[in-house]
Amino acid sequence: MEATADIVPNWLIATPDPNVTVGHLCEPFKVEMVIRGYMSGHAAREYSLGKRQLCGVEMPDKIKENDAFPTPIITPATKAEMGDHDEDISREDILKRGIVSEADYVVLEDYTRKLFQRGSEIAASRGLILVDTKYEFGKTKDGDIVLIDEIHTPDSSRYFYADGYELRQANNEPQKQLSKEFVRQWLIAHNFQGLKGQSVPSMSDEYIETVSERYIELYENITGESFVKADVSEIQKRIETNVLTYLKTL
Repeated sequence: MEATADIVPNWLIATPDPNVTVGHLCEPFKVEMVIRGYMSGHAAREYSLGKRQLCGVEMPDKIKENDAFPTPIITPATKAEMGDHDEDISREDILKRGIVSEADYVVLEDYTRKLFQRGSEIAASRGLILVDTKYEFGKTKDGDIVLIDEIHTPDSSRYFYADGYELRQANNEPQKQLSKEFVRQWLIAHNFQGLKGQSVPSMSDEYIETVSERYIELYENITGESFVKADVSEIQKRIETNVLTYLKTL
């Protein structure tokens, strides 16, 4: 948030504790602004099925998985009316259904492209490629459009390692990436895609530990800082102390 505040306003006010964020109360827009710089993940899966349009946006012919798009494409998503999974939606349908006004949507598109450009620059400085990500926005009580939720984390973003990217593409090899895609693929391999009638498979403690390690790896690569595990033996007391100390400053 702090690294992008000069180009896009956001909801962040303070972080009195690592587990606590204080922000402006906002009314969220009911769309997620997904932007893709590369043919990867969901876009690649749709493309492999023969689809050449995603969320009303044309995808070029003769492009292979993990190739860069000529220009990043915005492919919005919204929550399905039934269930809690995301649903692809076009700009035209967003406006037609009145989910977002055209004036506001123009702002969301502009902010999305600016954030992706900044995120790509930050990633490049760390030897990474920001492949795709999503941003969420809301309106403050004063009617200002601001960035909300997290950005550029494994929950919302996919990264490739820049070193060796071109060689791996030339050899049709999988890209070395940092994202939660490996968790998604594990779930798919265990017959779970969030569909009706499916049950969430049980994860072993050992697998959960590998997930944690991958997230730490991403944190350290993006920030350039070592991740220090906090002492959580009295975490409730720590949070309460930090929050009460912050409240005294108001």
